Amino acid sequence: MAIDLHKGTPSTPRPAVDSAQKGAAQGLRLRRPGLAERLLFTERLLLLQDTGVSLHEGLKELSEQERDPEMAEILQRLLTDVLEGQPLSQAMAQHPSFFPATYVALVAAGERGGFLPQVLRQLLDLDEKSERLRSLLTSALSYPAFLTLFSAGTIVFVLVGVFPKFAVLFEQIHDQLPWTTRFLMQLSDLLLHRWPWLLLGLATLGLLGALLWRQDETRLRIDRLKLSFPGLRQIYVQVYLSQTLRVLGMSLSHGVPLVEALRACQDLVGNRVFRGFLLDLRQQVTEGSGLAQGFERSDLMPPMVQQMIHTGERTGNLATVMTRIAEHYERELAKRLALVSRLAEPVMLLVMGALIGLIVASLILPIFKLSRAIR
Repeated sequence: MAIDLHKGTPSTPRPAVDSAQKGAAQGLRLRRPGLAERLLFTERLLLLQDTGVSLHEGLKELSEQERDPEMAEILQRLLTDVLEGQPLSQAMAQHPSFFPATYVALVAAGERGGFLPQVLRQLLDLDEKSERLRSLLTSALSYPAFLTLFSAGTIVFVLVGVFPKFAVLFEQIHDQLPWTTRFLMQLSDLLLHRWPWLLLGLATLGLLGALLWRQDETRLRIDRLKLSFPGLRQIYVQVYLSQTLRVLGMSLSHGVPLVEALRACQDLVGNRVFRGFLLDLRQQVTEGSGLAQGFERSDLMPPMVQQMIHTGERTGNLATVMTRIAEHYERELAKRLALVSRLAEPVMLLVMGALIGLIVASLILPIFKLSRAIR
């Protein structure tokens, strides 16, 4: 009998997924296992560890009860490697797309020190905070995105469904029409009669954008732009600092060497400018310079962070200081995103109202002119 982690009741082991079922499930899957799946894996493995189940037995339970074929394959490979005598961290390192370098480094530290359950508990907390941060960013951007799509849909409906009905009337006073009306009539004609060319142009722009996005120089410029605008700069820096410093603080508190922790954090942040800062920081530490000196040289770091890192390095409490800074910026980021979300609603409503008002005025003013001409 096996413990069913989905229901908490005894169950018999599930049969292996055959190749046909696996292929069908992979065909239906929209994405590969990611943060949510790793969070669930860590939680279940920690539960088994806390109840006294050995590591290989726990991995066997998880692989037998996993319903997703790709995730079950990862768990089966972990079990095979562990049974062959490899450490869990080394087995996890064979799956870098699912277990990031920071995760592997912390598990290795827990194995060396004999406190793997404590590390798993903190990794679970770290992934939960990452998931909350992602949900916070998504919720802050979802409503403005909805208003933008709704406004665009309303404008297209008016141009396609309303404007053509007035085109014949407006032909009598075409020379007297406001420029906004003439522009909207041309746009309406484009959407109605030349939409294949419009779709072709949009597809071409999309293809060119995709090709440009694959170039390192383009992505570097975009990453620089993210850190150039005053409003966005603070948000992005807070996101990167909260992610990086929390992982660094956790790594140092468990005995992971600073150089190794910095190397692992380079893959944590997607922004290439900030990643370059971490690379320079690691090189300076490797050459014997202090961590605080590297923070002070960067113009990305707020003065408070530079001072606190300097104090933490001088007093020997660097791990604690980094964790405190990460918690501070997580709270500040939540407040800032909530403020942006509250301000975005009235701003988007004003923009949408102004556009709709412009379209209505472009219809009503010519009608008044037409009525005077008839009189």
